[in-house]
Amino acid sequence: MFAAYFDCPGGPENLCMKAVMKPDPGEGEVLMKVSASALNRADLLQRRGKYPPPKGASDILGLEAAGSVAGLGPGCSGRWKIGDAVMALLSGGGQAQFVTVPEGLLMPIPKDMTFIQAAAIPEAWLTAFQLLHFVGKVQEGETVLIHAGASGVGMAAIQLVRLAKAIPIVTAGTQEKLEATANIGAAAGFNYKNEDFSEKVLEFTQGSGVDIILDCVGASHWEKNLNCLSTDGRWIIYGLLSGGEVHGDLLARLLSKRASIHTSLLRSRDKEASSSYQQAFTEEVLPHFSGGASPRLQPLVDSVYPLHAIAEAHRAMEENKNIGKIVIEIPV
Repeated sequence: MFAAYFDCPGGPENLCMKAVMKPDPGEGEVLMKVSASALNRADLLQRRGKYPPPKGASDILGLEAAGSVAGLGPGCSGRWKIGDAVMALLSGGGQAQFVTVPEGLLMPIPKDMTFIQAAAIPEAWLTAFQLLHFVGKVQEGETVLIHAGASGVGMAAIQLVRLAKAIPIVTAGTQEKLEATANIGAAAGFNYKNEDFSEKVLEFTQGSGVDIILDCVGASHWEKNLNCLSTDGRWIIYGLLSGGEVHGDLLARLLSKRASIHTSLLRSRDKEASSSYQQAFTEEVLPHFSGGASPRLQPLVDSVYPLHAIAEAHRAMEENKNIGKIVIEIPV
């Protein structure tokens, strides 16, 4: 089969489409024929040699995939049949023509959705769902600050905060991105490059601050995050785009607000935990992607690249201009 491949860590120029061995499904696994995958920051880090896959996971890039069931390993329960349209969050291997997936980690694709659209769901939406409900325990009426609001996770989080009857506000780096977040439901948005978002957040919340912060940025935002976090607020860190080294009295300031820091990485979760998130997501959120649902949720696709142009897709993400997901179309 063909897969995204790099011989050694480095820049996008090291990427290519290469023929590799097709996997065989093991006990309780399903073989998925992949039609589309999507690009994530983790793929860029892995390509640079800074984010190795978990032990036992495929070293092929790709943390999510959409396609159809092509084979069933021994011990499968009968829940899935050949030809079923499915999608999955993966620990690796999604940017290839085939990938094996534990049957409990598969989710059905809504009937009126394309594979391209479905590929934009698993990583971003499950990450946002897990952060908000399993980690942050968001409540109706709370205010949630979402950094990188126009990213895949950000755009999903805005819609999920609305679904939970809470209030999403965001940061982003361009006016175009702020407008996109407003169109999808953000109550307010602030450009972190040319204004102090903490002051704007305090103004928006009439001085009380936000109940939850979803933070994939890290070091550069820590003081402003604490400035605008409410008493008893929850600061959830799931990425470190600006690094993780903090210089300052973080703990004293955190203590003064009785606030808490939570951290989360979906990729390193065990299969049982991942399965529980996906079951809850399938039951509570997936129906809202279908026509007639209210409110209607929508995955946002920024652009689509064929697998042989994987290097171009990586360059596009590194330019940080995408609004929503960059999707990789897999050849038949």
